[in-house]
Amino acid sequence: MTESTTDASPDRTSADVNWSAPFAERPVNATVRVPGSKSLTNRYLVLAALADGPSRLRAPLHSRDSALMIGALRQLGADVREVPGDGAFGPDLEITPISSASGALDTAIDCGLAGTVMRFVPPLAALRNGVSVFDGDPHARERPMGTIIEALTALGVAVRGDDGGTPSSLPFRVEGTGEVRGGHLVIDASASSQFVSALLLVGARFTEGLHLEHAGESVPSLDHINMTVAVLRGVGVEVDDSLPNNWIVSPGPVRAFDERIEQDLSNAGPFLAAALASRGTVRIPDWPEHTTQVGDMWRSILPEMGATVTLEDGTLTVTGGSEIRGADFAETSELAPTVAALCALASGTSRLSGIAHLRGHETDRLAALVTEINRLGGDAEETGDGLIIRPAKLHGGVVRSYADHRMATAGAILGLAVKGVEVQDIGTTAKTMPDFPRLWADMLAQGNGTGTNGGAQH
Repeated sequence: MTESTTDASPDRTSADVNWSAPFAERPVNATVRVPGSKSLTNRYLVLAALADGPSRLRAPLHSRDSALMIGALRQLGADVREVPGDGAFGPDLEITPISSASGALDTAIDCGLAGTVMRFVPPLAALRNGVSVFDGDPHARERPMGTIIEALTALGVAVRGDDGGTPSSLPFRVEGTGEVRGGHLVIDASASSQFVSALLLVGARFTEGLHLEHAGESVPSLDHINMTVAVLRGVGVEVDDSLPNNWIVSPGPVRAFDERIEQDLSNAGPFLAAALASRGTVRIPDWPEHTTQVGDMWRSILPEMGATVTLEDGTLTVTGGSEIRGADFAETSELAPTVAALCALASGTSRLSGIAHLRGHETDRLAALVTEINRLGGDAEETGDGLIIRPAKLHGGVVRSYADHRMATAGAILGLAVKGVEVQDIGTTAKTMPDFPRLWADMLAQGNGTGTNGGAQH
């Protein structure tokens, strides 16, 4: 069965070839390692470009998003080189920062569909002398960008659209003069926490530092802002976040660093979900005891759905129960597509709230999840800030990915428990998890299973 749609990213030659999602004939029993964190890799790459000397990233993520960030930094004048490392997923990176002595240089930045590139890099470009033109994939032009453009304009940076006016989305051009004064800046970051992180990452290099104040509805994904603050403090930047919705970054240097990147705990989610979908067991070694990654929420989410979860000697072990229980979940952020896939397989009703901002991600994830779950016979509906998913008997069919890596992995999870599921454009998972189909197949090939029963048809 094949289905040709216009939802896939047009630069992928495999977009019209559907991937047959493996059905779990027996409980999964596997140990899985996943690549490095995209959120940490791209934050450290930006800071390395601003640092006071060469830096090294050990076991970083090598994916489309990180490659786009590396390409952007190279365009701005940083030197990023691959060097041999001891990681299983690729080489280390050595980064020589952007030189303040470089002359004016006009350049073009390809953001692809990477939110961290389209939001983190424009403030960095404002600190160099020259014009930087930003554009990306067709879907990228639909993602909210107005807040970062308005923020740069308020800081005295010229940002113009193709028509010379003030844009609200890609494409646009940042006309850097070599410095940004900084000071007190008020923004509305209710559409994405990335707007806050983007400005905090470069704030120490503003002449007067940065006092960033959020005014508006609550900021989503505060865990990602907390990650940014922790990373900044780790490289010697002074950040005061003691007052809610205010972040004060003192001016000063960014210390060069040698940092090992944690594995991506959000991307571990689909593999952990496989334990519940197949009633089996999945182990993730090297799970950090303390982390700023939002993916650590799996330790509290999955027990609510009937799983047994333990963290012992650095290994997180998840074993599925006799059924997947429905539950209520608030502010699951980027974990929501994986949670929603499990909820579609659950025996009770689930409610996901506090995720309205997912409408502005790689695709409108709330609409996409409802459409694709219901396409397989499910019962899902949107609410003002989330989803309601009721139990229903699912059947096979094509799950469209909408060029969204988390939609693609959600389809893979459903396929473990429902025969005949195909995923359109599984290659979009390369955004943050290269070679996902092989990792998925390797997981299923391990062991004979220790769970209660096989992948029961839903």
